Amino acid sequence: MSLPPLVEPAAELTVDEVRRYSRHIIIPDVGMVGQKRLKNAKVLCVGAGGLGSPALLYLAAAGVGTLGIVEFDVVDESNLQRQIIHGQSDIGRPKAESARDSVLEVNPLVNVIVHDTRLDNDNVLDIFSGYDLIVDGTDNFATRYMVNDAAVLLGKPYVWGSIYRFEGQVSVFWDEHGPNYRDLYPEPPPPGMVPSCAEGGVLGVLCASIGSVMVTEAIKLITGIGDPLLGRLMIYDALEMSYRTVKIRKDPNAEKITGLIDYDAFCGAISEEAADAVIDSTISVKQLKEMLDEREAGERDFVLIDVREPNEWDIVSIPGAVLIPKGEFLSGKALESLPSDKPIVLHCKVGGRSAEVLAVVKGAGFSDAVHVGGGVLAWVNQIEPDKPTY
Repeated sequence: MSLPPLVEPAAELTVDEVRRYSRHIIIPDVGMVGQKRLKNAKVLCVGAGGLGSPALLYLAAAGVGTLGIVEFDVVDESNLQRQIIHGQSDIGRPKAESARDSVLEVNPLVNVIVHDTRLDNDNVLDIFSGYDLIVDGTDNFATRYMVNDAAVLLGKPYVWGSIYRFEGQVSVFWDEHGPNYRDLYPEPPPPGMVPSCAEGGVLGVLCASIGSVMVTEAIKLITGIGDPLLGRLMIYDALEMSYRTVKIRKDPNAEKITGLIDYDAFCGAISEEAADAVIDSTISVKQLKEMLDEREAGERDFVLIDVREPNEWDIVSIPGAVLIPKGEFLSGKALESLPSDKPIVLHCKVGGRSAEVLAVVKGAGFSDAVHVGGGVLAWVNQIEPDKPTY
């Protein structure tokens, strides 16, 4: 589906801009007018992480006149494997500021607007209203639904991307002309069903593959060239090196979006069963350390179970734990080997998965079970700070 150009062209390009963008200008489909449209465009990138990094750099290089960056996180060493807009010297800095500096190094002619804040219901409409196009590089369902609903309410198009391990997806959503995100995913997946990149990992270079497609779609929308991915979902498999597209149709019976909702409640960080299970059954890492000391002294006995995946265990583990991945509890396989005469202590990376497993364990009749709030990350931060995190 071809669409009209998203923005009007700027009045002119300077001599320096013509020199810089000459390889664009000599493309017949872009030309001088197309480059002027890019100059006049205002694009907001939600997130300066894995997808936001290549997206921001290539939007800047392409000559998008105004780039907004909304990001509240700080740069961590584990980001550098894929978030190429940040460097070693940026560790500990706000990502929005680090990204701004990198963008201006790539193209000082770009006007960069930093929104160093967490996007939420109170600010999303106000922030989005100042831009022509949204590029969504977020990594959680709650924010994705909020971005979608805000874009629908404001009548704005947005480019969406998603990555996990070796696979990525890209689409364009614009409710006035085609489907929106809720037509693709009417309901979020059950809590804990889809692991995040922090839990399951992502091939660093996949961010570049998907981020570059997202920028290509943004350029097409701004300049009005080509056939954007509106009504289509592009799926990329890096292991097979294959791209395929599937059609997305607008649901004529979908409930109309009339306002923003409680997205955390809509998506649910954990299931209701898990939320019920952790009541009065959560211990801190400091309590766990005391329990481990007492077990080593022969003063008490219990079994400590790590429900993460083997690759996570290889990075860091809590001394005295045994590894039984969450999937073995969900299938019922692990329940057969659980001791009925000892308390059970469960932990994962931060506490979400262990809460889900706790619900399964309690449901199977093991009432003397707890989980560790904060998981192995809290253990490293508070007990063994010399160990690595991820």
